[in-house]
Amino acid sequence: MRNRLLAGLDRLRQANERLGRFMNAAAGWLFVVCSLFVSFDVLARKFFNVSSRATVELTGYMLAFGIAWGLCDALTTRAHIRVDVLVTKMPLRLRAFMHALALAFLALLAFFFVWRGWAVVHDSWEFGAHDSSALTIPLVVPQALWAFGITVFFALTVIMLAEVVILLTLGRRAEVDRMLGPRTLVEEAEEALEAAGLPVPDAAIR
Repeated sequence: MRNRLLAGLDRLRQANERLGRFMNAAAGWLFVVCSLFVSFDVLARKFFNVSSRATVELTGYMLAFGIAWGLCDALTTRAHIRVDVLVTKMPLRLRAFMHALALAFLALLAFFFVWRGWAVVHDSWEFGAHDSSALTIPLVVPQALWAFGITVFFALTVIMLAEVVILLTLGRRAEVDRMLGPRTLVEEAEEALEAAGLPVPDAAIR
């Protein structure tokens, strides 16, 4: 029963990961657009003494929901910043439990952001709030995009937490450590080689 449930959770996590990769790619291109927009505005003010009058608002929106849209991929690829000097020194039994505890706190924090984020979206919708820029963008648009990113992230934390709890009850602590532990030097070397477009010599680095 638990193995079937674990298989179902694994499929859900993989679907969430695919969505997270798409959202992360969209966020990355959004940051490129943001940098181009800022560069254009700086050059226009320098040489033509004109400004879009919406740079601060638009780039702020782009950064806010761009970060939210990158959270899922950061979690699944273990790319987030973490302080794990003590955790890596612990025995596997305790280390796996600490990973699960950290994930539970992360899910709780994500729930708080989802709860309050959609409350803000609802209030902006009810009051028809707009920003103060020349574009007068309805605030519900950037706020809803931000809240959507946080919601997908929260869903991923819940799925992973359920999966981790089942793995712990089955005594499969090594799998928990591989899922939530810090990336190894081998994994970071592989990522660097792939980013540089070079072949990964598995036999050499393993």
